[in-house]
Amino acid sequence: MLDVCLLGTSGMLPLPNRWLTALMTRFNGSSLLIDCGEGTQIAIKEKGWSFNPIDVICFTHYHADHISGLPGLLLTIGNSDRTEPVTLIGPKGLERVVSALRTIAPELPFELKFIELTNPREHISIKGYEIDAFKVYHTVTCYGYSISIPRIGKFDVQRARQLDIPQQMWNKLQHGQCVTLGDKTYMPEMVMGDARRGIKVTYTTDSRPVDSIVENAAGSDLLICEGMYGDNDKECKAKENRHMTFEEAARIARDSSVSQLWLTHYSPSLVRPADFLDRAKKIFPHTELGTDGKTVELLFKD
Repeated sequence: MLDVCLLGTSGMLPLPNRWLTALMTRFNGSSLLIDCGEGTQIAIKEKGWSFNPIDVICFTHYHADHISGLPGLLLTIGNSDRTEPVTLIGPKGLERVVSALRTIAPELPFELKFIELTNPREHISIKGYEIDAFKVYHTVTCYGYSISIPRIGKFDVQRARQLDIPQQMWNKLQHGQCVTLGDKTYMPEMVMGDARRGIKVTYTTDSRPVDSIVENAAGSDLLICEGMYGDNDKECKAKENRHMTFEEAARIARDSSVSQLWLTHYSPSLVRPADFLDRAKKIFPHTELGTDGKTVELLFKD
């Protein structure tokens, strides 16, 4: 099970009823955050989720509306009695940018670990999350993220009994460990079925439509994608600033065969996103407007 909360949906600047875009997930007691604009910690507080379990913070890029809330959030995490390290992931230059921001948050009771992205696509395994970071196309270096929760195959009880493997050894095999009994060694693949379908969420903002989004979002249970502009008359502006319209985001969702699309990162000038939703739904019917605090609980499917 993966809990997903879209903390805020605004691009460029926060509005009275729209926090800056950020996403938070929870899995197996560990929380992950993507982007941290001004007000993110207030959005977390409004949601009622905890700061202490935040183990990983990913950044798409270093424009202020995606990272300016970090110093305050780090201080709040520190005040939650956290002492375990927090891992930060983002484009090259991450440690330099964070060090500059920490001028106003110099002392923390936990270590910060940095993973800087330099390749078009990189994979990171951490805290049960399988993270695929992929480059998109913005005015600065920018990455999208696919967050996957894998699911192992079913344990074959009948086969384990045929092999005379003691029941107290089954758990080790289920968790990928080999078991040696006397002169015999049993490997997980002898009693484990093929891996089953897991859970996948893809998050991308601040980009023009590019193949890397379609390729990495393929088969996602949920795609959260920027829809900076609702009106197609703004397409020229979207191209100029390297953003997307609702319809462009819907085409990505359709082409990547995702189960559901949430639009986010709205322009401050987009006062009524609902006025343009039908245009996107004609292209991809399972399109929904992202709203602050919008949450879903994604379950494993047999």
